[in-house]
Amino acid sequence: MESIYKTNRGSALPLGVSRKQKGINFSLFSEHAKEVRLDLFRPGEKIPLVKIALDSDYHRTGHIWHICIENLPEDIEYGYHVDGPHIPKEGLRFTPLKILVDPYAKSLNTTNVWGNFPNQLLGKIILDPPFDWENTKPPRLDWKDLVIYEMHVRGFTQDKTSNSKHPGTFLGIIEKIPYLKQLGINAVELMPIFEFNENEYVRIHPVTGEKLYNYWGYSTLNFFSPMKKYASSTSKMSAIEEFKRMVKELHRNGIEVILDVVFNHTSEGNENGPIYSFKGIDNSVYYLLDSEGRYKNYSGCGNTMNCNHPVVRDLILDALHYWVDEMHVDGFRFDLASILTRDENGMPMENPPIVKAISEDPLFANTKFIAEAWDAAGLYQVGNFPHFGVWAEWNGVFRDVVRSFLKGTDDRVGDFARAISGSKELYGEDREPYHSINFITAHDGFTLSDLVTYQNKHNEGNGENNLDGANQNDNWNCGVEGPSPNEEILHLRKKQIRNHHLALMVAIGTPMVLMGDEYGHTRKGNNNTWCHDNELNWFLWDHAEKNEDFTRFYKKVIHYRKNHPLLRREKYLSPADVTWHGFDPENPNWSSESRFVAFTLHDPSKKNELYIAFNAYFKDVDVKLPLPIENKKWYRVIDTSLAAPHDFSDNPHSQAPMEKNYRMNSYSAILLEAF
Repeated sequence: MESIYKTNRGSALPLGVSRKQKGINFSLFSEHAKEVRLDLFRPGEKIPLVKIALDSDYHRTGHIWHICIENLPEDIEYGYHVDGPHIPKEGLRFTPLKILVDPYAKSLNTTNVWGNFPNQLLGKIILDPPFDWENTKPPRLDWKDLVIYEMHVRGFTQDKTSNSKHPGTFLGIIEKIPYLKQLGINAVELMPIFEFNENEYVRIHPVTGEKLYNYWGYSTLNFFSPMKKYASSTSKMSAIEEFKRMVKELHRNGIEVILDVVFNHTSEGNENGPIYSFKGIDNSVYYLLDSEGRYKNYSGCGNTMNCNHPVVRDLILDALHYWVDEMHVDGFRFDLASILTRDENGMPMENPPIVKAISEDPLFANTKFIAEAWDAAGLYQVGNFPHFGVWAEWNGVFRDVVRSFLKGTDDRVGDFARAISGSKELYGEDREPYHSINFITAHDGFTLSDLVTYQNKHNEGNGENNLDGANQNDNWNCGVEGPSPNEEILHLRKKQIRNHHLALMVAIGTPMVLMGDEYGHTRKGNNNTWCHDNELNWFLWDHAEKNEDFTRFYKKVIHYRKNHPLLRREKYLSPADVTWHGFDPENPNWSSESRFVAFTLHDPSKKNELYIAFNAYFKDVDVKLPLPIENKKWYRVIDTSLAAPHDFSDNPHSQAPMEKNYRMNSYSAILLEAF
């Protein structure tokens, strides 16, 4: 079929679709292709309007195929057919009959209807989209001042109790900005918002028969296209425009935007997976393969991106450039980031090119980078991720140590003290304590409430016979599995969730909290809810109102941290900054049987002091308080064993000062301030 449009040779760069003086330029990398054809479609049609075969001598520069089309309407959709050797054992899987998506497409022909995925995936032309940022500036907050809120865009406002005008969308988040500010949040970490196929999980709920989805979205189709399911309208620009509106309003309110990005694998799976883009364009370049052409699976999701190949490295960099420069994103959390450190043979590299390039890129001078410093094949790099001085890490050690200590595990007292002191043993060489992203819970695993309610995972609803999800969670049900009417058990659970939250907020480092934990959200013991589009994952706004007592405590502790420099340190503790105690002042017990940690944080100006103690014993203990700074007395701010509103005192100095002794309840924590 001959072109109905006038064409010229075009340019190799930039890759993707761009505007040139004489038309619209299309550019695609494929090293091993023998033939490339560009198909153009009218919106919504399955039969091409025109098919344009690219001449390998005229439309190719090096390994890049390109063409410029004049007078082309901008509502055209497009895709490529790429032909070449089909030799799977050599990693070549060209499938010329399959239409392929441009890896650099800024928009796909998806819709905003959840559960609706096109039979034929195409790119949409996006050129110079107009948007008025209204001179809003990024907050550019210091690491030490961040309180990160990990959230799911759809889940935050999808439930009817949100009363959102645009439920489950970027615009829905804008409606809830006052709530985020009231909670004390100044950075949101959005679970994946790149386009993904929510229908790729084909199982159903074994009990209810309801369809299960890829709800979380850790299965990227395209690294440049925001998810249209998170937009309120169906236009090709809706997701881009509404994402920008969300960023603009969050920035206007002093809240940074961090994206959870998945560059370690794609949605194309293993040998039996679908072909959307990379497999058909140049499989042997984009993926790590073994000597038989099979996919190396360091991601646990079927394939692994060849991140340190120059072409893939540039793709990742270009995508990050786009989200920072065009979309004004403040930072990124890299899922299974240890894969970024693997070479083409899958071996860890000391100075991986992609990590080095990201770290040294001048465009990213103010961008925050967070590594999930492990992968699914056992490469665990917490504290050792190649960081070039700029990367922070999800501190999984902090999570495990705090959980195990607070439930009363032996031989954890020293580890707990080190964890809440900033994990210097992990990050102290050439990084600062705020490079430790401290967390107790995240999307993956138990919620805070479930952590103290369930001893075992209950993932039967995922359709995998409860075999999925982590088996080791350092959790404790406080005596009974699941919900209980027993007041003693309920009281113990309330103490424990307060203890966990307090430990996170007094720990030196950068805290991250999980959406819904502030009201005690439950997933009913499911620690791997990746496939549920329902109340297990949705924020239940009516529950937030019902559990107002705990929500109040949660908020108060966050704001207390933000208002106290002693808890937001840029440097590790020196001997002058802290004094450790046991039941008696300056007499800590670091033995394996000890379950008590107490310390005083000192202000160099001697204007302020904090005494903090955690009792993980199963019994009450009597504690002798150290002397506060001269001419001051200790006043109780927090006691996690007390019922609301006494668990947190808004005006501690209006009460009687503490005596020399304090009786601490079993499994409880206190925070005293010197006034």
